[in-house]
Amino acid sequence: MNTLRILTITGLMLLSSSLIAEEHGHEHAEGEAHEEEGGIHLTAEQLTMGGIVSKALQPRDLPGELRAPGEIRLNAYATSKVAPRISAQVLKRQARLGDTVKKGQVLVELSSVEMAQAQGDLLVAEREWRRVKKLGREVVSEQRYTKARVERELARARVRAYGMTATELRKLLNSGNAEQADGRFKLLAQQSGTVILDDFIVGELIEPGRVLFEISDEATLWVEARLTPDQAAGIAVNAPATVIFQQQPIPGKVIQVHHALDESTRTLGVRIEIPNPDDRLHPGLFVETRIQGTTTEQALAVPADAVLRSPDGDWQVFVEHEPGEFEPREVDVVRSSGGLTIIEGLAPGTRVVTQGAFFLQSEQAKSGFEVHNH
Repeated sequence: MNTLRILTITGLMLLSSSLIAEEHGHEHAEGEAHEEEGGIHLTAEQLTMGGIVSKALQPRDLPGELRAPGEIRLNAYATSKVAPRISAQVLKRQARLGDTVKKGQVLVELSSVEMAQAQGDLLVAEREWRRVKKLGREVVSEQRYTKARVERELARARVRAYGMTATELRKLLNSGNAEQADGRFKLLAQQSGTVILDDFIVGELIEPGRVLFEISDEATLWVEARLTPDQAAGIAVNAPATVIFQQQPIPGKVIQVHHALDESTRTLGVRIEIPNPDDRLHPGLFVETRIQGTTTEQALAVPADAVLRSPDGDWQVFVEHEPGEFEPREVDVVRSSGGLTIIEGLAPGTRVVTQGAFFLQSEQAKSGFEVHNH
């Protein structure tokens, strides 16, 4: 009797559990979005709200890509050197390595015997010209008038060529004081940028042509990629390029293709221009370059915003199995080209979400769905 009662109670408990589970499953099926058979299910209303569009993945013709190592270099067209044209001694430094300078800013003060001589000659020539000009052509001969004028202009040109600024020149002439012809002059920055070289010390005697400062605007830099002649033949000026530095892509473009082979490597240089807005790139760093070629290749590609990072950091797209039923699938990203991302890991014909992937990722996060490759 007791045994029969226990069996009856046990049967009732199992039946009750089954009914509760069935009711719970029925309520879950009536939700707006839920996991179904290991995927994400969206209602028609949600599909419209999320702007979901999916298309069958098919190979398409895309520009080919060449990869080569590269080295970051200064933009020579945005770089200048500052050097005296005459022997001089350094009196005072006005800028240091790493300083940001403006065009026309004083960099260094110098003193030179040649400059002192030129300044003295200028004062003499200026006085003679003023005297002759005041007398007029009626009093002085044409030869003397012309000679005074020419010697004055030559004296002006000489001190300017030696490095005297226009302000210093006016100040000397206005003073008319021979004591001001002391050989002092300043060298100015010829452009705005960063001081990347200042290899001298105060008091040092500098020979003509010795570079005291090098200034470069590092807002844009060059990357020199080395390709074989056959590879370089497939590269066009203005072709899009990508530079990879510390696993981060930096967009750029080809600005020049060298015409002379490097004698040691037998390769041609391809010059890429890239932006450097945060000044994190510097000459001498080695990078990877990816350059769009003139030939085409067949590849599977989707819009760039259709490929997202999964919770574990891998790349993923959303595949549509049935209308309204989606599953995240991990893929390998090969490269990007013209707003498209070339992927591997899916078979042609697979229906992939091309619009609304962010909406699906949000639904994925709500459901706690984990990504698995199939």
